[in-house]
Amino acid sequence: MSDLLSRLLAERRVLLADGATGTNYFDMGLASGEAPEAWLTEHPEKVAELHRRFVEAGADIILTNSFGANRYRLKLHGLQDRTHELNRLAASLARKVADAAGRPVVTAGSMGPTGELFTPLGALTMDAAIEAFAEQARGLKEGGADVAWIETMSAPEELEAAARGAIAAGLPYVFTASFDTAGRTMMGLTPEGLTELVERLVVKPVAYGANCGIGPGDLVASVLSMSEAAPGDVLVAKGNCGIPQWVGDSVHYGGTPELMGHYACLARAAGARIIGGCCGTSPAHIAAMRKAIDAGASLPRPTFEAVEATLGPITRSKQSAGRARTGRRGREVA
Repeated sequence: MSDLLSRLLAERRVLLADGATGTNYFDMGLASGEAPEAWLTEHPEKVAELHRRFVEAGADIILTNSFGANRYRLKLHGLQDRTHELNRLAASLARKVADAAGRPVVTAGSMGPTGELFTPLGALTMDAAIEAFAEQARGLKEGGADVAWIETMSAPEELEAAARGAIAAGLPYVFTASFDTAGRTMMGLTPEGLTELVERLVVKPVAYGANCGIGPGDLVASVLSMSEAAPGDVLVAKGNCGIPQWVGDSVHYGGTPELMGHYACLARAAGARIIGGCCGTSPAHIAAMRKAIDAGASLPRPTFEAVEATLGPITRSKQSAGRARTGRRGREVA
């Protein structure tokens, strides 16, 4: 329990993570096709400003602007030789904002997928992936990140590689997968399968769960499945702000602050202990979630039907969320 995230989890029932990076940057002037990580040197004041707005909204955890800052993603923008530098800068900017908050705020080093396929479907090997993630994690650690935050993953091999990269760099880590394909990731991983993957890792994550995906209803449904399979584990819910819809030539997320407040309460009732927002989630949404969490309303464990009625469509199979079944530890769980 030596890292800040673990200490805060020991002290509090629920922690609030921040919201979206990319969609908020677009509102701040990021151009389509521009690498968000380029703002670390071109517009560091805007990067720091978004961190500050989330902290002021009540976030306990802020994610660095480094989601695509691995050598494979950066290569698309000719920035691969600056991998360590950009990750260090991303963590340093967030660290300064966290240190100025006047309360404990976790600086989480965001690490997203490489965009490459693993062998035999592609050319990426496990060793190469581990080294790429370790390179990124070392930069984040040098910049002051408290924890590696591995997110929006789809392939179990890549989750394992990112975890092993963080471990090699000496960082505690969190990971989340995106269950955006009828209750599975694009590569077929289920929420229950994610809990089984955790059991196979030599060094366990501080927390794990789901992010992004489709809408907040699907996200809470995934958390329900994980909490049934692994009662007692620290789970993360970081869902999109409503269902994405095309408006003109851009994607729009129509979730209101009120909706995201309901989502926060349902995610907590489903078993999440770290709750935040993903695509489309602004500081105003996070402030509403802070208010809802602090109100402390205790809800019963929801059914899929109750989640769908409040948060919108669930695209996965609507099995009962409350039925007893055997968890991964071989016991009946409610």
